[in-house]
Amino acid sequence: MKKTSKGGHTVMFQMAAEPGMEVYLAGTFNAWNPTANPMRHNPANGHYQAALRLPPGRHEYKFVVGGEWRLDPACPDSVPNDQGSLNSVITV
Repeated sequence: MKKTSKGGHTVMFQMAAEPGMEVYLAGTFNAWNPTANPMRHNPANGHYQAALRLPPGRHEYKFVVGGEWRLDPACPDSVPNDQGSLNSVITV
């Protein structure tokens, strides 16, 4: 994470997926909008990436890969949600 001048942090999210997939980032920071934050494919490492500036605090999120909601496999923290599954959690 990188601090910004207004007290927020820039957080880089990464998700491995096949090239050509539609990959998005959704969470409490964008009202769980499944298409608000598209992620770009980085051919150098094979990951899709998105950098977001987040305010300090706890944020829940998931990736949307080809229309399927997925946890962040690199995130060790998760919490149950009201859909009967889990959300990844990041604290900024």
